[in-house]
Amino acid sequence: MSTPVRLLAFAAALAAVFVLALVGARTLLPAGSAQAGSGRTGTQEESGMEHSSASTPSAQHSEDSHAKPGQAPAADPVRGLTVAQDGYQLGALTAPAVVGEDGTLSFRLTGPDGNPVTDYTTAHDKDLHLIVVRSDGSRFRHVHPSLDGAGIWSMPWRWAAPGSYRVFADFVPAATGETLTLTSTLEVAGDLQPVLLGEDTTESTVDGLTVTMDGAPAAGTSSMLTFTVTRDGPPVSLQPYLGAAGHLVALRVGDLAYLHVHPMDGPAGESGPEVAFMAEAPTPGRYLLYLDFQVDGRVHTATFTTTAR
Repeated sequence: MSTPVRLLAFAAALAAVFVLALVGARTLLPAGSAQAGSGRTGTQEESGMEHSSASTPSAQHSEDSHAKPGQAPAADPVRGLTVAQDGYQLGALTAPAVVGEDGTLSFRLTGPDGNPVTDYTTAHDKDLHLIVVRSDGSRFRHVHPSLDGAGIWSMPWRWAAPGSYRVFADFVPAATGETLTLTSTLEVAGDLQPVLLGEDTTESTVDGLTVTMDGAPAAGTSSMLTFTVTRDGPPVSLQPYLGAAGHLVALRVGDLAYLHVHPMDGPAGESGPEVAFMAEAPTPGRYLLYLDFQVDGRVHTATFTTTAR
């Protein structure tokens, strides 16, 4: 056999060996490797989204939502950290810019079609609950603005202290029936005197009433919090407020993530001095609690600081 013919035969043999090795390698790949190479996570499959085989940070976060032991935990099940969600957006937020100026706080909620939302499902006797609190956790207010025909929510407003304020709009669009909590910020000019976060508390005094808290939230599991109202020792009967014996708002220290919980039973009339809630903290850490309750026809707010472990 001539030298050129021998070289051609040798090259053909090498090519055949390479093909067989490649086929064998693919056969031995773990099933999970082929799936990872497709660049598709469980969450993204459900939404119809794809990404490249080099995972982006958002893709890795989606994979973490199905974490197994030893992997990163799932995303926090909290609300009130974004100005927009599921196509709904909080916008056109305005209020007086300085302390002591009478004016109007107003905003608009728009839907996935970009139009103002005007149809809501009533929750706890109101179509929308508005929470306003300063970034240090002080100056908490739970109010209920009015909606006009153009989809603008508004109410008279006056600031008592300067600072940076978080505004939470808690509502249920009739189109979805699902609760949304959107948030934005307002800046009020002036010399800020921040309120420092103190030790955990189990007792709060407001307007001559003493409120004691029994229990503490736990991270990742439900626990009962019971609040008892007394005046100079004897218990005080609670009156229904927005169809319940009381309303509890919890904000996570650090990012003011919003948890709005309600009592286990809503009274039809006057109830005893206690109101209980089932609460679940998404993460360990400290939380600010604000309890709204009504006595003698007046709504009061008791504040607490607690730690979830």
